[in-house]
Amino acid sequence: MRAACRQMVRAVTLVLGLVTFGVAVAEPPERQERETLRVCADGNNLPFSNQAGEGFENRIAELLAEDLGVPLTYVWAPQVMGFVRHTLELRVCDVMIGTVAGYEFVQNTNAYYRSVYALVVPEDSELEATRLSDPGFAGRRIGVVAETPPLVPLRRSGARIQGYPLMVDTRVRAPVRDAIEDVVNGNTEGAVLWGPLAGYYAARQDPPLKVIPLVDDDSGAQLDYRITMGVRRGEPHWKDLINDFIDRHQEEIDAILIEYGVPLLDRRGRLLGVDEGGDS
Repeated sequence: MRAACRQMVRAVTLVLGLVTFGVAVAEPPERQERETLRVCADGNNLPFSNQAGEGFENRIAELLAEDLGVPLTYVWAPQVMGFVRHTLELRVCDVMIGTVAGYEFVQNTNAYYRSVYALVVPEDSELEATRLSDPGFAGRRIGVVAETPPLVPLRRSGARIQGYPLMVDTRVRAPVRDAIEDVVNGNTEGAVLWGPLAGYYAARQDPPLKVIPLVDDDSGAQLDYRITMGVRRGEPHWKDLINDFIDRHQEEIDAILIEYGVPLLDRRGRLLGVDEGGDS
């Protein structure tokens, strides 16, 4: 019996040793030279990215590849639960162009833009709210994506909520586009959506819808976010390269974002381009 126990202990020790060894060698050293820019992206997620290269993240990726002097390639996957695990962590690609600051599954670069949720309404709407506590929301049917920050404050304001799903396979559903179409067709009186989505889809209606960034919100909900690029942990050199790119090309990046209708905030949370006493 004792001999059998000793053999079991030795076997377990061997297995643990192999596992430990495997972990030690599984993470290769950071590459200093990159032959191509391999981007992890959703192939059907405008205005951010698609396989035709029509999104603003596609445009920024092209700018980064040009700056690095390497070809640009993509690894496409729907941006649903497990996206990072199936792309960045598998080392089949090396950067996510759009990642919210503080996202725990990646190493964040410096932020390259900051945006805010916005109200989308018909051009002739009387609703001009820049905060979710505006009494004008009471009794109005307002579209909002489920589990997003505006949902609870809108309910408190008395809005009648039309909900849309948050986590979807973008190859099958486009809830934000549905929300915009409901505003166009009069099924809702407005929608509160993430700024880049609001600006992009509102501008593509005929006639265009009005976009009102919620810059004066006092509801306590976090409506503005800083957006970074996401890379793997343990790759400080790669992170520094991208930070340097962002610093040198910020004006070009801003121009791309403005072209796509993204509401941009400065470091103080004010809309870029809005003149306040001579300070824009």
